[in-house]
Amino acid sequence: MTGILEPLAGTAPAVWEKLDDRFAGIRGDNKLERLWTGGRWVEGPVYSAAGRYLLWSDIPNDRILRWDETSYQVSVFRHPAGNTNGHTRDTEGRLISCEHGNRRVTRTEHHGGITVLAHEYDGKRLNSPNDVVVKRDGSIWFTDPAYGIDSDYEGYKGEVETGGCHVYRVGTDGALTRVADDFNRPNGIAFSPDESLLYISDSEEGTMRVFTVDGDKLSGGELFAECGNGIFDGFRLDTQGRIWTSAADGVHIYHPDGTLLGKLLVPETVSNLTWGGPKRNRLFITATTSVYSLLTTANGAPEAYGPRV
Repeated sequence: MTGILEPLAGTAPAVWEKLDDRFAGIRGDNKLERLWTGGRWVEGPVYSAAGRYLLWSDIPNDRILRWDETSYQVSVFRHPAGNTNGHTRDTEGRLISCEHGNRRVTRTEHHGGITVLAHEYDGKRLNSPNDVVVKRDGSIWFTDPAYGIDSDYEGYKGEVETGGCHVYRVGTDGALTRVADDFNRPNGIAFSPDESLLYISDSEEGTMRVFTVDGDKLSGGELFAECGNGIFDGFRLDTQGRIWTSAADGVHIYHPDGTLLGKLLVPETVSNLTWGGPKRNRLFITATTSVYSLLTTANGAPEAYGPRV
Protein backbone atom coordinates (compact mmCIF):
# COMPACT_ATOMS: atom_id res chain seq x y z
CA MET A 1 0.00 0.00 0.00
CA THR A 2 1.45 3.36 -1.01
CA GLY A 3 0.31 6.92 -0.56
CA ILE A 4 -1.02 6.44 2.97
CA LEU A 5 -1.68 9.97 4.20
CA GLU A 6 -3.20 9.08 7.55
CA PRO A 7 -1.76 6.43 9.88
CA LEU A 8 -3.85 3.63 11.25
CA ALA A 9 -5.65 4.26 14.51
CA GLY A 10 -3.66 1.36 15.94
CA THR A 11 -3.62 -2.42 15.60
CA ALA A 12 -4.66 -5.37 17.72
CA PRO A 13 -3.76 -9.07 17.59
CA ALA A 14 -6.06 -11.12 15.35
CA VAL A 15 -6.90 -14.00 17.66
CA TRP A 16 -8.56 -16.92 15.83
CA GLU A 17 -10.29 -19.42 18.10
CA LYS A 18 -10.93 -22.86 16.58
CA LEU A 19 -13.93 -24.76 17.94
CA ASP A 20 -14.49 -27.33 15.17
CA ASP A 21 -12.09 -29.17 12.85
CA ARG A 22 -13.84 -27.65 9.83
CA PHE A 23 -12.48 -24.27 10.92
CA ALA A 24 -8.95 -25.38 10.02
CA GLY A 25 -8.96 -23.74 6.59
CA ILE A 26 -10.06 -20.36 7.88
CA ARG A 27 -7.29 -17.98 8.79
CA GLY A 28 -5.92 -14.58 7.86
CA ASP A 29 -3.76 -11.70 9.04
CA ASN A 30 -2.19 -11.96 12.47
CA LYS A 31 -3.33 -8.45 13.34
CA LEU A 32 -6.45 -6.36 13.06
CA GLU A 33 -6.01 -2.94 11.51
CA ARG A 34 -8.00 -0.29 13.34
CA LEU A 35 -8.86 1.93 10.39
CA TRP A 36 -10.63 4.57 12.49
CA THR A 37 -11.92 5.19 15.98
CA GLY A 38 -13.97 7.91 17.63
CA GLY A 39 -17.58 6.91 17.06
CA ARG A 40 -20.37 6.44 19.57
CA TRP A 41 -22.01 3.36 18.04
CA VAL A 42 -20.77 2.47 14.58
CA GLU A 43 -22.82 0.22 12.30
CA GLY A 44 -23.80 -0.73 8.77
CA PRO A 45 -20.52 -1.07 6.81
CA VAL A 46 -20.83 -1.26 3.02
CA TYR A 47 -18.01 -1.43 0.47
CA SER A 48 -17.85 0.23 -2.93
CA ALA A 49 -15.71 -1.76 -5.35
CA ALA A 50 -15.87 0.93 -8.04
CA GLY A 51 -14.91 3.72 -5.66
CA ARG A 52 -12.59 1.64 -3.47
CA TYR A 53 -14.06 3.02 -0.29
CA LEU A 54 -15.99 1.88 2.76
CA LEU A 55 -19.02 3.65 4.21
CA TRP A 56 -20.45 3.12 7.69
CA SER A 57 -22.90 4.75 10.09
CA ASP A 58 -22.10 6.48 13.37
CA ILE A 59 -25.73 6.38 14.48
CA PRO A 60 -25.91 8.64 17.58
CA ASN A 61 -23.68 11.24 15.87
CA ASP A 62 -26.05 11.18 12.86
CA ARG A 63 -23.41 10.78 10.18
CA ILE A 64 -22.12 8.42 7.52
CA LEU A 65 -18.34 8.20 7.35
CA ARG A 66 -16.13 7.23 4.41
CA TRP A 67 -12.74 5.48 4.43
CA ASP A 68 -10.67 5.66 1.24
CA GLU A 69 -8.82 2.44 0.45
CA THR A 70 -6.14 4.20 -1.61
CA SER A 71 -5.17 6.81 0.99
CA TYR A 72 -6.54 5.51 4.31
CA GLN A 73 -8.19 8.91 4.78
CA VAL A 74 -11.51 9.14 6.64
CA SER A 75 -14.03 11.87 5.87
CA VAL A 76 -17.70 12.65 6.45
CA PHE A 77 -19.82 11.29 3.62
CA ARG A 78 -23.17 12.65 4.86
CA HIS A 79 -24.30 14.73 7.85
CA PRO A 80 -27.05 14.87 8.92
CA ALA A 81 -27.88 11.39 7.71
CA GLY A 82 -31.24 10.53 9.28
CA ASN A 83 -29.46 8.43 11.93
CA THR A 84 -28.73 5.75 9.34
CA ASN A 85 -27.99 2.22 10.46
CA GLY A 86 -27.62 -0.59 7.89
CA HIS A 87 -26.58 -0.14 4.25
CA THR A 88 -26.21 -2.26 1.15
CA ARG A 89 -26.06 -1.76 -2.62
CA ASP A 90 -28.70 -2.61 -5.17
CA THR A 91 -28.30 -4.35 -8.54
CA GLU A 92 -27.01 -1.08 -10.06
CA GLY A 93 -24.55 -0.42 -7.25
CA ARG A 94 -26.62 2.36 -5.69
CA LEU A 95 -26.51 2.86 -1.93
CA ILE A 96 -29.55 1.56 -0.03
CA SER A 97 -29.84 2.89 3.54
CA CYS A 98 -32.00 2.28 6.61
CA GLU A 99 -32.69 5.57 8.38
CA HIS A 100 -33.66 5.32 12.05
CA GLY A 101 -34.33 9.03 12.46
CA ASN A 102 -36.49 9.41 9.36
CA ARG A 103 -38.12 5.97 9.83
CA ARG A 104 -37.56 5.03 6.21
CA VAL A 105 -35.48 3.13 3.63
CA THR A 106 -33.83 5.23 0.94
CA ARG A 107 -31.74 4.92 -2.20
CA THR A 108 -28.92 7.32 -3.09
CA GLU A 109 -28.99 7.85 -6.85
CA HIS A 110 -25.85 8.05 -8.98
CA HIS A 111 -26.39 11.80 -9.31
CA GLY A 112 -26.56 12.16 -5.51
CA GLY A 113 -30.32 12.58 -5.06
CA ILE A 114 -32.19 10.52 -2.46
CA THR A 115 -35.26 8.43 -3.31
CA VAL A 116 -37.57 7.16 -0.55
CA LEU A 117 -38.31 3.46 -1.07
CA ALA A 118 -40.37 2.71 2.05
CA HIS A 119 -41.67 4.82 4.92
CA GLU A 120 -45.09 3.44 5.88
CA TYR A 121 -47.08 0.23 5.80
CA ASP A 122 -50.88 0.34 5.46
CA GLY A 123 -50.76 4.05 6.17
CA LYS A 124 -48.76 3.65 9.39
CA ARG A 125 -45.17 4.84 9.83
CA LEU A 126 -42.43 2.25 10.00
CA ASN A 127 -40.56 1.95 13.31
CA SER A 128 -36.88 2.43 12.46
CA PRO A 129 -35.56 0.30 9.57
CA ASN A 130 -32.38 -1.37 10.77
CA ASP A 131 -30.65 -3.66 8.27
CA VAL A 132 -31.23 -4.36 4.60
CA VAL A 133 -30.27 -6.76 1.81
CA VAL A 134 -31.02 -6.81 -1.92
CA LYS A 135 -31.95 -9.93 -3.86
CA ARG A 136 -30.64 -10.37 -7.39
CA ASP A 137 -34.15 -9.87 -8.78
CA GLY A 138 -33.94 -6.29 -7.49
CA SER A 139 -36.26 -6.69 -4.48
CA ILE A 140 -35.20 -5.11 -1.18
CA TRP A 141 -35.68 -6.90 2.15
CA PHE A 142 -35.28 -5.12 5.50
CA THR A 143 -35.89 -5.45 9.23
CA ASP A 144 -37.84 -2.91 11.26
CA PRO A 145 -37.26 -3.09 15.03
CA ALA A 146 -37.93 -0.09 17.27
CA TYR A 147 -34.44 0.91 18.43
CA GLY A 148 -34.62 4.26 16.67
CA ILE A 149 -37.86 5.25 18.41
CA ASP A 150 -37.16 3.78 21.85
CA SER A 151 -35.36 7.01 22.77
CA ASP A 152 -33.61 9.98 21.22
CA TYR A 153 -30.24 8.18 21.25
CA GLU A 154 -30.41 6.51 17.81
CA GLY A 155 -33.23 8.55 16.35
CA TYR A 156 -36.30 10.24 17.79
CA LYS A 157 -38.48 8.85 20.54
CA GLY A 158 -41.82 7.79 19.09
CA GLU A 159 -44.58 5.23 19.08
CA VAL A 160 -44.83 1.86 17.33
CA GLU A 161 -47.62 2.29 14.80
CA THR A 162 -47.39 -1.00 12.88
CA GLY A 163 -48.37 -3.31 15.73
CA GLY A 164 -44.90 -4.72 16.28
CA CYS A 165 -41.42 -5.21 14.83
CA HIS A 166 -41.51 -6.98 11.48
CA VAL A 167 -39.62 -7.83 8.29
CA TYR A 168 -40.59 -6.29 4.95
CA ARG A 169 -39.94 -6.57 1.23
CA VAL A 170 -39.98 -3.80 -1.37
CA GLY A 171 -40.82 -5.31 -4.77
CA THR A 172 -39.42 -4.07 -8.06
CA ASP A 173 -42.82 -2.41 -8.57
CA GLY A 174 -42.32 -0.43 -5.35
CA ALA A 175 -44.99 -2.35 -3.39
CA LEU A 176 -44.20 -2.91 0.29
CA THR A 177 -45.24 -6.25 1.78
CA ARG A 178 -44.72 -7.80 5.21
CA VAL A 179 -42.88 -11.12 4.95
CA ALA A 180 -42.42 -12.04 8.64
CA ASP A 181 -44.36 -10.90 11.69
CA ASP A 182 -43.30 -13.20 14.54
CA PHE A 183 -40.10 -11.50 15.71
CA ASN A 184 -39.40 -9.59 18.90
CA ARG A 185 -36.66 -7.34 17.48
CA PRO A 186 -35.57 -8.46 13.99
CA ASN A 187 -32.14 -7.08 13.21
CA GLY A 188 -29.46 -8.50 10.88
CA ILE A 189 -30.54 -10.03 7.57
CA ALA A 190 -28.69 -11.84 4.75
CA PHE A 191 -29.33 -14.32 1.95
CA SER A 192 -27.42 -17.54 1.39
CA PRO A 193 -25.17 -17.39 -1.71
CA ASP A 194 -27.84 -19.03 -3.92
CA GLU A 195 -30.62 -16.95 -2.30
CA SER A 196 -32.62 -20.05 -1.36
CA LEU A 197 -32.35 -19.19 2.34
CA LEU A 198 -32.75 -15.98 4.31
CA TYR A 199 -31.14 -15.60 7.73
CA ILE A 200 -32.54 -13.08 10.23
CA SER A 201 -31.31 -12.35 13.74
CA ASP A 202 -33.51 -11.36 16.66
CA SER A 203 -31.33 -9.19 18.85
CA GLU A 204 -33.74 -9.20 21.77
CA GLU A 205 -33.83 -13.01 21.84
CA GLY A 206 -30.12 -13.53 21.05
CA THR A 207 -31.04 -15.90 18.23
CA MET A 208 -30.76 -16.33 14.49
CA ARG A 209 -33.46 -17.99 12.39
CA VAL A 210 -33.39 -19.37 8.85
CA PHE A 211 -36.20 -19.17 6.30
CA THR A 212 -36.75 -20.85 2.95
CA VAL A 213 -37.22 -18.30 0.16
CA ASP A 214 -39.91 -18.95 -2.43
CA GLY A 215 -40.02 -15.97 -4.77
CA ASP A 216 -41.45 -13.11 -2.72
CA LYS A 217 -42.48 -15.27 0.25
CA LEU A 218 -40.80 -16.93 3.23
CA SER A 219 -41.52 -20.21 4.96
CA GLY A 220 -39.98 -22.09 7.86
CA GLY A 221 -38.20 -19.74 10.22
CA GLU A 222 -36.54 -22.44 12.32
CA LEU A 223 -33.95 -21.61 14.96
CA PHE A 224 -30.50 -21.62 13.34
CA ALA A 225 -28.30 -20.65 16.29
CA GLU A 226 -28.25 -19.02 19.72
CA CYS A 227 -25.51 -16.54 20.49
CA GLY A 228 -23.19 -17.77 23.20
CA ASN A 229 -21.75 -14.34 23.99
CA GLY A 230 -23.94 -11.27 23.77
CA ILE A 231 -26.35 -11.05 20.86
CA PHE A 232 -26.35 -11.48 17.09
CA ASP A 233 -26.59 -8.14 15.34
CA GLY A 234 -25.38 -7.81 11.74
CA PHE A 235 -23.79 -10.55 9.64
CA ARG A 236 -22.75 -11.61 6.14
CA LEU A 237 -21.98 -14.92 4.42
CA ASP A 238 -18.97 -16.20 2.52
CA THR A 239 -18.92 -18.16 -0.74
CA GLN A 240 -19.11 -21.46 1.18
CA GLY A 241 -22.35 -20.43 2.86
CA ARG A 242 -20.72 -19.90 6.25
CA ILE A 243 -22.24 -17.16 8.39
CA TRP A 244 -19.86 -14.54 9.81
CA THR A 245 -21.81 -12.76 12.52
CA SER A 246 -21.28 -10.12 15.18
CA ALA A 247 -21.17 -10.99 18.87
CA ALA A 248 -19.97 -9.43 22.11
CA ASP A 249 -16.48 -10.94 21.91
CA GLY A 250 -15.90 -10.62 18.18
CA VAL A 251 -16.97 -12.37 15.00
CA HIS A 252 -18.49 -15.86 15.23
CA ILE A 253 -18.30 -18.14 12.18
CA TYR A 254 -21.04 -20.76 11.67
CA HIS A 255 -21.23 -23.69 9.30
CA PRO A 256 -24.46 -23.84 7.22
CA ASP A 257 -25.55 -26.75 9.44
CA GLY A 258 -25.59 -24.42 12.47
CA THR A 259 -22.32 -25.51 14.07
CA LEU A 260 -20.16 -22.77 15.58
CA LEU A 261 -16.84 -23.39 13.82
CA GLY A 262 -14.74 -20.71 15.47
CA LYS A 263 -14.29 -17.08 16.36
CA LEU A 264 -12.24 -14.04 15.50
CA LEU A 265 -11.83 -12.15 18.76
CA VAL A 266 -12.14 -8.34 18.56
CA PRO A 267 -11.31 -5.81 21.33
CA GLU A 268 -14.75 -4.14 21.18
CA THR A 269 -18.31 -5.43 20.89
CA VAL A 270 -18.98 -6.06 17.22
CA SER A 271 -22.10 -4.58 15.62
CA ASN A 272 -21.75 -5.58 11.97
CA LEU A 273 -19.38 -6.55 9.18
CA THR A 274 -19.02 -6.74 5.42
CA TRP A 275 -16.66 -8.06 2.75
CA GLY A 276 -14.62 -5.89 0.39
CA GLY A 277 -11.42 -5.48 -1.54
CA PRO A 278 -10.79 -6.59 -5.14
CA LYS A 279 -11.06 -10.28 -4.15
CA ARG A 280 -13.79 -9.77 -1.52
CA ASN A 281 -11.49 -11.37 1.03
CA ARG A 282 -11.00 -8.29 3.19
CA LEU A 283 -13.29 -8.36 6.21
CA PHE A 284 -14.44 -4.96 7.49
CA ILE A 285 -15.80 -4.91 11.04
CA THR A 286 -17.71 -2.17 12.85
CA ALA A 287 -17.29 -2.51 16.60
CA THR A 288 -18.69 0.01 19.10
CA THR A 289 -16.39 3.02 18.54
CA SER A 290 -14.08 1.70 15.80
CA VAL A 291 -13.74 0.15 12.35
CA TYR A 292 -11.35 -2.80 11.90
CA SER A 293 -10.20 -4.82 8.91
CA LEU A 294 -8.03 -7.78 7.96
CA LEU A 295 -7.45 -10.07 5.00
CA THR A 296 -8.75 -13.63 5.30
CA THR A 297 -8.59 -16.89 3.36
CA ALA A 298 -12.39 -16.73 2.92
CA ASN A 299 -14.18 -14.75 0.22
CA GLY A 300 -17.43 -12.94 0.75
CA ALA A 301 -20.45 -14.13 -1.18
CA PRO A 302 -21.21 -11.87 -4.17
CA GLU A 303 -23.79 -9.18 -3.58
CA ALA A 304 -26.74 -8.33 -5.80
CA TYR A 305 -24.65 -6.15 -8.12
CA GLY A 306 -21.87 -8.74 -8.36
CA PRO A 307 -21.51 -11.89 -10.49
CA ARG A 308 -23.77 -14.83 -9.77
CA VAL A 309 -22.50 -17.71 -7.69
